[in-house]
Amino acid sequence: MNLLELSVILPVYNEEQNLKYLLPDIYKVCIETCSHFEILIIDDDSSDNTKKLIEKLKIQYPFLNHIIRKSNRSLPNSIYDGIEKSKYDTVMWLDADGSMDKISVRKLIVAFINDPNKFYVGSRFVKEGGYKGQSEDKRNIIRFFNNIKNSEDSFLAIYLSIIFNKTLKRIMSIHISDLTSGFIIGKKKYISEKCFKLSNYGEYFIYLIADLINRNKEVIEVGYYCKPRLYGKSKTSNNLMTLIKLGLPYIKAAIICKKKYNKKKKF
Repeated sequence: MNLLELSVILPVYNEEQNLKYLLPDIYKVCIETCSHFEILIIDDDSSDNTKKLIEKLKIQYPFLNHIIRKSNRSLPNSIYDGIEKSKYDTVMWLDADGSMDKISVRKLIVAFINDPNKFYVGSRFVKEGGYKGQSEDKRNIIRFFNNIKNSEDSFLAIYLSIIFNKTLKRIMSIHISDLTSGFIIGKKKYISEKCFKLSNYGEYFIYLIADLINRNKEVIEVGYYCKPRLYGKSKTSNNLMTLIKLGLPYIKAAIICKKKYNKKKKF
């Protein structure tokens, strides 16, 4: 019998339409893989009908916990609030836009069950992984273009994400390929608050991965196929200059981690 006790953390802001499909899927996976679990919806005071949706879903799906944050709102603060409020020793978090589907969630949970002494990162850039719009048949270019065309994502953002992660990996000389993943499972006792407090957005993940490796925790990438956003607007701009500006804190984080941790050991 599997004895995994898991807290799943979903930082959200105006993701009502995506949560309609994502929450039942995650719930089903947790029922099948965990002995006990909870799903924490950490909500930065959404202006859509997220609250009403959660109230409705809680009738059918117990173990949902909706936490509304009205101060210090940001992605890293939301995630760390979820970690602090979680009741179980193992935590997982992922985006609430549907880009990490139930198949991907199951893959990370199963990997952790097989060896709970490691951290597992969902990665678009390793074997059995793919960026938004791709499928297992990566040669099907037409399907890729149609998937993105019919979503709320952009070709520009996807292309820059690929280049960006290669740049971050090169700066840090690290074995992790997806340094902007934001999709991870592991023991919360090894997760440091400072990684989140240093950050304003997704660059927290760079600090986190570097800190875990420095603590001699093994971090393993698990390939998953990132799904296009179907509903709502991306929190990341599709404008070239804005994307470059948003990327600067990530570059800064990579340089800081390279200087700080490589003095002690090699990544």
